[in-house]
Amino acid sequence: MPTEPLRCAGALIVDDDGRLFFQRRSPERRLFPNCWDIVGGHLEPGEGVEDALRREVTEETGWTVSHVLGQVGEYRYTGDDGLARVETDFLVRVDGDLARPRLEAGKHTEFRWLGEEDVVLLDEHRDVNDGLIRRIAEEAFAALRSIGR
Repeated sequence: MPTEPLRCAGALIVDDDGRLFFQRRSPERRLFPNCWDIVGGHLEPGEGVEDALRREVTEETGWTVSHVLGQVGEYRYTGDDGLARVETDFLVRVDGDLARPRLEAGKHTEFRWLGEEDVVLLDEHRDVNDGLIRRIAEEAFAALRSIGR
């Protein structure tokens, strides 16, 4: 087992109405199956966090990052697979048809744009004591308010 945590980058994609983009992981996924999640993933060897952020957005949605609005936070957690991770999440704007993301086949099954009042949905299929994705969303909405969006 690795001694260093895996590094991850995550994107909280914002639309013109101030909503955030979430996608449901497929039930076959090993980590957080059937759960709502943000766009993101592991850094590849030698890759920087912002490069990984841009790559993951394109891979998971078909969109391209146009602006990084700011960092939401850095989160440490251990996944269902027992591996420790450090995830750095950012608020971003993207270019592309926001009504038609190109979800990765076999990895994600649906998407939603959520307002701050909808974050309780993010607890679906997650252990009741987890709440990580909801907490990240709440912190992202707070960051949006702080920059006047």
